Amino acid sequence: MSTFYETIYILRPDLGDEQVEQAIAKYQNLLQEQGAEDIQIQNRGKRRLAYEIKKNRDGIYIQMNYTSPGNAIAPMERAMRLSEEVIRYMTIKQELPSEEKAESPAVPAPIPASA
Repeated sequence: MSTFYETIYILRPDLGDEQVEQAIAKYQNLLQEQGAEDIQIQNRGKRRLAYEIKKNRDGIYIQMNYTSPGNAIAPMERAMRLSEEVIRYMTIKQELPSEEKAESPAVPAPIPASA
């Protein structure tokens, strides 16, 4: 069963455009090999970090949204952990509202009249 995931990772700011594209392709291919589908990638560009990470004050943010079986995450995160170009990464499981919840809107409880 596939689940929706979002992975955000930060690349070193000194990487060139070609190196950034290679890194994106590397992790996208890793996910595809593990059975991930509907991979959407957004390059958020270079941004200032809230605090210094591995002596870097800036980083290139990349966001990936995809559907994947749960066992596809570990190999990708292992490759990121061993990579010199990735300074931070995080994967979260997306909680999408089910169709049942969307069809029946929540009705607030009536407020009792005070006497």
